[in-house]
Amino acid sequence: MTGLASVMGHTSVSEKIELDLLVEAIHRRYHYDFRSYSRSSLSRRAELLRQRLHCDTLSHVQARLLREPELLPLMIECLTVQVSEMFRDPAYFRALREQVIPHLRTFPSLKVWVAGCSAGEELYSLAILFREEGLEARTMFYATDTNPVALARAELGIFDLDRIPLFTENHRKAGGHSSLSDYYTAAYGGAVFDKSLRARTVFAEHSLASDQVFSEMHLISCRNVLIYFDSNLQDRALGLFRDSLTRGGFLGLGMNESLRFSEHADAFASFAPDERIYRRLAMVAQMETRHGVA
Repeated sequence: MTGLASVMGHTSVSEKIELDLLVEAIHRRYHYDFRSYSRSSLSRRAELLRQRLHCDTLSHVQARLLREPELLPLMIECLTVQVSEMFRDPAYFRALREQVIPHLRTFPSLKVWVAGCSAGEELYSLAILFREEGLEARTMFYATDTNPVALARAELGIFDLDRIPLFTENHRKAGGHSSLSDYYTAAYGGAVFDKSLRARTVFAEHSLASDQVFSEMHLISCRNVLIYFDSNLQDRALGLFRDSLTRGGFLGLGMNESLRFSEHADAFASFAPDERIYRRLAMVAQMETRHGVA
């Protein structure tokens, strides 16, 4: 490699090293662990952070983050993905309503974990669904994210009015029994969702990269989060979900996510495969699956 190609090659290697050093510095300084995130996605988000900070290089970004802790909220905003919508992929929520809810009705009390809740779109979707199905009063919801700013937005429950038509159509396609307008009022320039929808919700910071199991769940919904992790971190997160679910509990993933290549695949049975909903196997069934017993 000579000339321009050589320079470009060294630049690419340098940028990879700078990214590695940046995420290591963030982990050591602030205890946010991005080290096992997908490098292609993380590289794009680090570039956004560099632009927002008007830095020439990621090394300059690292230097500023180490010396300016007030930049932490901006760093989290740029490096975490906060894109969602209410009743996203309506077929998923219809499958929960029609196939999962009948099983959940058999439990006297329920715990639901929305892992990577972003600004709360999925949490409110599930709270509305459980209210419509008569299960809200016996359900505790746990909404977690690594981003405290996103958690604060989720707790407010305010969304831009221009997003409501899409949310409304998704709710209808998901088999909603009422009008979405029954659950919000227009105020403060946005749609403010009824605070009673979050009355049974615990909001908490939690990292799938570094934190542990914190309760026994009947349903875990973690959608479009694992796609940003490398395979090792995906396995860590799925191990947490396995250990958090009660026997016969349910796990919902995003449409582009799967348990197929995970080391924890034999702990689950495919329940609604098209909608990426899995069920935690009982120990006996898990052992039979592992040893090839039909």
